[in-house]
Amino acid sequence: METTTFDLSRTYPITPAQAAQYQKDGHIFLRTVASHEEIAHYRPLITGLVDEIARTRDMHVQLDDLSTLYTEVSNVWRRSESIRRFVFAKRFARIAAELMGVKAVRLYHDQALIKDPGGSPTPWHKDHYYWPLATQHAIKMWLALSDISPDMGGLVFATGSNHGALFPEVPFSMNLQEVFCRVIKDHRIPTPSYTMSAGDATFHAGGTLHSALENSSTRHREVLAIIYYADETRVMVPNHEHRRVDLREFLPGLKPGDIAASDLNPLLYESGS
Repeated sequence: METTTFDLSRTYPITPAQAAQYQKDGHIFLRTVASHEEIAHYRPLITGLVDEIARTRDMHVQLDDLSTLYTEVSNVWRRSESIRRFVFAKRFARIAAELMGVKAVRLYHDQALIKDPGGSPTPWHKDHYYWPLATQHAIKMWLALSDISPDMGGLVFATGSNHGALFPEVPFSMNLQEVFCRVIKDHRIPTPSYTMSAGDATFHAGGTLHSALENSSTRHREVLAIIYYADETRVMVPNHEHRRVDLREFLPGLKPGDIAASDLNPLLYESGS
């Protein structure tokens, strides 16, 4: 039974300049999106759940060469009422809506992401490649559950890659890594990464090219990611198997053309509510 009460609906103010920066760059870094007290409470619940599941199932995400990127458990909100309250936080969802400039957002799914010491770099990719959502108004919050120093495998963003057609949507693979790196260098695209304290978060668009560094530290990189999209979004026709898998898993019972609003996609924020 959870006895600690947090105001997860408390507003985190987003300025017009921050929204404009996000829409231009395709990503933004925000400090103390969650308080130290909130992280201290919810972090062990999330990491403990991941450890429990990983003892019975292999939750590693690997590349074709079998190098391990990280451990991933999706929809942790369905496994714990306490975690559900945190994932459903109106504060986080409102930030997502205001950055995208939409009135309401739904949950696509969450991801607990744990990168072990020695975890391999994650190649450049765009998340929207995996999402069967017919919208560009989709965003991922990447919330640090513990401090993330530069040697722990933080995200790296290709600024402005959410615009234009320099980078195709492809699954992450080392095969195109050299190509993407060359395009980034040739076009002098900024590639920022951030040192994060527990409770800090980045938000990036589904169409933003990003990667993650190797975790060369001796500590686990612990993150809760939550994906939001604009209400009234429709399901797209899946054009490859990755999107077909996502459709079955995260939009169950829906078909192309339907409003993307299954039982697993609650409305988490609506302006004026």
